[in-house]
Amino acid sequence: MAAETSNVRVESEFAPLRTVVVSRSEFRAPDSAAILGHSMPVEAGAVEILDAVWGRDFGAVYPEKQIRWEAERDELAVVLERHGVEVLRPRMFTDDEKAAAGQTGYANFFVRDPWFTVADHVIEGVLQFPHRRMEVLPSRDLLLERVLPSAAAYVSLLQPGKAPLGHPGPGPFLEGGDVLVLGEYVLVGHSGMATDELGGRWLAKYLEPFGLTVIPVRLPPHVLHLDCALGLVRDGLLIACPDRLPGGLPAPLRGWEVIEVSEEEAAAMATNGLPIDEHTYITDPEFARVGKELQHRGIAVEYIDFSVSRLFGGAFRCSTQPLLRAN
Repeated sequence: MAAETSNVRVESEFAPLRTVVVSRSEFRAPDSAAILGHSMPVEAGAVEILDAVWGRDFGAVYPEKQIRWEAERDELAVVLERHGVEVLRPRMFTDDEKAAAGQTGYANFFVRDPWFTVADHVIEGVLQFPHRRMEVLPSRDLLLERVLPSAAAYVSLLQPGKAPLGHPGPGPFLEGGDVLVLGEYVLVGHSGMATDELGGRWLAKYLEPFGLTVIPVRLPPHVLHLDCALGLVRDGLLIACPDRLPGGLPAPLRGWEVIEVSEEEAAAMATNGLPIDEHTYITDPEFARVGKELQHRGIAVEYIDFSVSRLFGGAFRCSTQPLLRAN
């Protein structure tokens, strides 16, 4: 069935969530750290756990954790549907896709990053880590079904330049975890580990004719994405880790009320919750302190244990990608 024009649009990070894609839980690590070219961007406590999976499927090494991981995403889908949100799921990788990945491995676990929606533009980016380069493919069927029949634009970033294994190459790279939407402003994080300067420039050039302004946000080199440092809860309220924002808050957010989190809390994904709308927010019980701060400000908090998902360096925002967030 053809999607209606209004069914593909994201106005802001906290506009009412109406249609969202919730991640799967597939991960086969590269054969070695040399192929990755960087330490794994994971929660600090997960380094020893994930060191056991080089060249192997996570579920084969940790079958019980795999079951819990899948259950976390299923529970998230149930909670979202209970709030009236339409939930879509990517497909799984095919055997041919897994074979084609070879020694670089594959990931189908954080749908936030391989593509994203800004206003009525759906954009396929390019991921810097080699095991994530094919991550858009499990979402492609959904995009063809929902976006092509709509009036939304559907574009992709330039193909990146090639480089030896272990080196990201010249880019461009552009990842959805670095992209926060706030009306006419689009905040884009730059740490050197994900989105690069060329990817940010491409996005700014593409969006500028539509009245959308890209604002670069500098991040420390150990921070994977902007949503690992900053989360917008509602108009005028945000969660942020000051230690991860060396230039301070970007201009459109100055004057907003800030719930501050520490470096340790941010590393565990305290900024990576998910607003369903301006009145309802999803986070992990690990961040009950943040949840209480939100409740004191009149926001209802839904808690879901996401401890396995957080091992991989992401949480609720990373595990979702909206197709429709609009009033």
